[in-house]
Amino acid sequence: MAKMKAVVYHGKANDYTLDTIDKPKILKDTDAIVKITTTTICGTDLHISHGHVDYMTEDIVLGHEGVGIVEEVGSGVSNFKKGDRVIISCVTSCGKCEYCKRGLYAHCKDGGWILGHKINGTQAEYVRIPHADNSLYALPKGLPEEKAVMLSDILPTGYEIGVKYGKISPSQTVAIVGSGPIGIAALMTAQFYSPSKIIMVDLDDKRLDKAVKIFGATHKVNSKNQEEAIKKIFEITDGKGVDVALEAVGFPATFDLCQRIINPGGHVSVLGVHGKPVQFNLNELWIKNITLSTGLVCTFTIPELLQGVVDGKIKADSLSNKEHRSFKLSKICDKDNAWDVFSNAAKHDALKVIVTNDIS
Repeated sequence: MAKMKAVVYHGKANDYTLDTIDKPKILKDTDAIVKITTTTICGTDLHISHGHVDYMTEDIVLGHEGVGIVEEVGSGVSNFKKGDRVIISCVTSCGKCEYCKRGLYAHCKDGGWILGHKINGTQAEYVRIPHADNSLYALPKGLPEEKAVMLSDILPTGYEIGVKYGKISPSQTVAIVGSGPIGIAALMTAQFYSPSKIIMVDLDDKRLDKAVKIFGATHKVNSKNQEEAIKKIFEITDGKGVDVALEAVGFPATFDLCQRIINPGGHVSVLGVHGKPVQFNLNELWIKNITLSTGLVCTFTIPELLQGVVDGKIKADSLSNKEHRSFKLSKICDKDNAWDVFSNAAKHDALKVIVTNDIS
């Protein structure tokens, strides 16, 4: 059996290593084998590595984002062939089940979020993609891979679960709690709908400064003192609170902040990956006519977002710093390399990291 290198999570907190494992092979006629050329690390991978995600398969290859070259296809694959350059969706979709027919690809009965969760993922030399016709997207010629890889997950998540589920509309006030990659992706795509104010909330002043100076936020609030942060948000909104609050971290404290700043008739949308229960103050919120939405990205917006990236309307490469685009798969788990830098993002002033396959 041919071998390859891959980042394997061994089922315990902070126990992941670059291992030699079997190279994937076609298991069903709808599969494709893709040679990874570029991958990245997601905040969800951090939650997994910290032991916060239940129902993880032990000894699983991490990662659900990637760009690559089709190596082999099953007999049932008609849209792709060997040699095609593709973007890998983080969500696998059969396209036929009742959920896929409703556009809820995240809940596909034979797919959903399985890469790096239930089956081996993309932080590897090669990956098997089930239902390849519905789970891969052709990479336009000339589009840099550091831009394209942002379409696997981060941009669709910010757009679908934040902006679309949150029903952001012109002239609204919006707070995005969390200025990490997902929060920034929501910030970038929220501006499609021209809200009057976008308030970024975070503990890191550097990230807040970037959110305003580079990504288009109108206001910034440091939430080290949560009570002061809430007071500041009400001041910015003339005492009303915000129309839409996007929770983009995944901690009880950040959810609590969102539910406390929402105004009557407002919408709280949860993008963060939550590993613990939160307190939902229904006794205070039932009377305020709020809407709460949650969700796992379905990636149905990839074609729309891809066109925005190609046209230059979405500056996808701004989601990674120039100095964090040169990591190599062969050293991904080493000190001061991709996993170390992303795990200590504030220290390294990092958003997304770009990892290239230098092995195969």
